[in-house]
Amino acid sequence: MGADHRRLSGSELRLLIRDGRFRGLTAGAAVKYVQANLVVVENPVADEFEAFCRSNPKPCPLLERLPPGDPRPRLLARDSDIRTDLPLYRVYRGGQMVAEVADISGYWHDGLTGFLIGCSFTFEKRLSAAGIGLRHIERGCNVAMYQTSIECEPAGPFKGPMVVSMRPVAMDRVADAVAITAAVPQVHGAPVHTGAPEAIGISDLERPDWGDPVPVEAGEVPVFWACGVTPQAVALATGLPVITHSPGHMFVSDLLEAYVDKAIPVPAG
Repeated sequence: MGADHRRLSGSELRLLIRDGRFRGLTAGAAVKYVQANLVVVENPVADEFEAFCRSNPKPCPLLERLPPGDPRPRLLARDSDIRTDLPLYRVYRGGQMVAEVADISGYWHDGLTGFLIGCSFTFEKRLSAAGIGLRHIERGCNVAMYQTSIECEPAGPFKGPMVVSMRPVAMDRVADAVAITAAVPQVHGAPVHTGAPEAIGISDLERPDWGDPVPVEAGEVPVFWACGVTPQAVALATGLPVITHSPGHMFVSDLLEAYVDKAIPVPAG
């Protein structure tokens, strides 16, 4: 990630994406701005997906629900379009990912509703400012994400396992990482687990289900945060038709991350 991308505003980065000039991971880009996961569902189940988010605020902290059929957010970025303004998207049908594309205009129709869900990339600026290293950014790769044995609270047809992202943290900084991220439940908040991955059903840290593996070095422990890729695991488990961001390729808003805890209500649950 170049330093120039770090300093961009959300609107500047979205313009590059819209013009096809940026297709990379958004971790470390436009670091002052809130990032979000994208989930698009069919209108008849939109209320049930919102209920799923409300019942599972750790993996799915809801930032904004768009009006039916309208791809333009009102709260997070008024000059944006969720069909074109993310670097990469995934399309799920029948329990499979059937396409990965750079633009979903061809899939969009009036019978869809978009949701923007808080992303942990948002709190990484705070961790970095506190001197807590972020190995995936240091290595220029994606964060490691894993399907767990933790089951989400179901809502209508939406059910399935929680996904977590993992960051290695020095043992003497774990309490700091917990406190820093607990202050922003709008972007997943405090970790859901620290330490032994097998306790949450992860058998091999070197084989993430999404993203890239990063080593946990001597003196570090793996720390796991709930992850907004959870709806993608739900789509795979249920076969529901869903469109999402591609993991690590987020929607970057105009909301400053410094104000996320003031601008967005704390997720219920």
